[in-house]
Amino acid sequence: MFHRIARALIAQFRMGIVQDGSGVHECIGTITVDQALAAEAARYRAQMESDFAALDRLYGADLVYAHSSTLVDTKASFIESMRSGAVGYRKMTLGDVTVRCYGGVAIIAGQCTFDVTVQGNEITNDLQFHSVWVMRTGGPQFVSWQATRLAAKA
Repeated sequence: MFHRIARALIAQFRMGIVQDGSGVHECIGTITVDQALAAEAARYRAQMESDFAALDRLYGADLVYAHSSTLVDTKASFIESMRSGAVGYRKMTLGDVTVRCYGGVAIIAGQCTFDVTVQGNEITNDLQFHSVWVMRTGGPQFVSWQATRLAAKA
């Protein structure tokens, strides 16, 4: 059974269904709820302050950032969008969240509001999201984001 599944995954990879970068990545020790929330807060601060050194430390090399617009960024492309001024995070507010920890992986899920400037246009996004953090040698790293816009408030 295992070999049949493995062959199917290899075939999907060759056809481009499974993306490059898939596979086992470093994760050490454990991450706590408090560590995950502190890391998420540090990320918000770094994005609002355009602290690119902090973002470089916080973002994993394997980051996949799926915006609510459906644009997908890597670590490099996401940081460059902010560095170039194409995207600026003016205010990021975390709402109600749930944090689930599985050894060295933490998944934060909930709602947030981001005030963003994109190509000179000011936008406020109310979002439902999940954020994934993993514990690595240098501390927690942000490796995945997926967000969906919530319906406009009445």
